[in-house]
Amino acid sequence: MGVSERFFQLGSQWNVIHLPQKPNGFGILILGDRNHFVQENTSFWLQHYGRNQLLTALKDEGYTLFNSHLHGNHWGCEDAVFSAKQLVHHTLKQEILNREIHVLAEGMGALVAMSLAEEMPEVLRSIALVNPCLHLHAQREREKEHKFFYKQLIKELAKSYDCSEKEAETYPLPACPYHSAHVPIHIWQRLNGAPYAYELHAKPFIDQHMKNPEHCQIDLTLHMFDHPRRIFQSIHKFYKSHEREL
Repeated sequence: MGVSERFFQLGSQWNVIHLPQKPNGFGILILGDRNHFVQENTSFWLQHYGRNQLLTALKDEGYTLFNSHLHGNHWGCEDAVFSAKQLVHHTLKQEILNREIHVLAEGMGALVAMSLAEEMPEVLRSIALVNPCLHLHAQREREKEHKFFYKQLIKELAKSYDCSEKEAETYPLPACPYHSAHVPIHIWQRLNGAPYAYELHAKPFIDQHMKNPEHCQIDLTLHMFDHPRRIFQSIHKFYKSHEREL
C-alpha cells in the first residue's frame, strides 16, 4: 500500500484516509453499501474496480477521502452513526481541511448520511447519494418476496439493532426520513437492476421534500445503465458547485 492511504482504528472499527498528492482542502466522507468493508490494510473501495476508479478520480481532483468499516452491514443503526461521527471529528482534527465536508453515500450508507444531516448539519457541505436506501421498513417488506434475501436481511437487522431475529421481523425500523436540514442533496438513481427500487426509496423521499421545498435543494439524476466516467464527472460537478462559499 502506498503512502497515500493511512489505516487506523477508532474503537473497534478500522478506518482509512485517502490522501491526494495535491490537496484542494476539501474532504469527502464515504458511506458504503452492503459488502462494504475497511480492514487493517485494504478496503472495498480499493479492491472494487469501479469504486477504485471513482476514488482515484476524486483524489486526482485534490479531495481527501475517508471511510470506516462502520460495523459491516449496519442498516443505519446507532452504532454506525456514532462511528461515522467519530471518524468525521477525528479527520477534521488531524487533517488540514475545510470544516465543512462532502458526503458520498451508496445504498444503505444513505441511512447514515441522513442521520448525520439531522445531527450535525453544520459540518456537512453537500450529500451525494448513489442508488440510496432511504426507507428501511419498505425494504424489509419488499424482501419478503425473496425468501433467501429476506432471511439474510433479518439476520443483519437483528445484529445491527441488537434484537432477536423474531423481533427483527417487526422491529420499528426507520421510515423514509424527513430532511429538514439545509444541506443540498443530489441523488443518482439507476432505474434498471438497482438493489433499492426508485419507487420505494428515492421517489418517496423527493415527494416528501416537495411538500416543503424551502428546506433544502434536492436534485435527481435518473439513468438506465452505469456510465462510471459520466457519473464521476457529474458528482464532481455537484461538489464543485457547493464550494463557492468557504
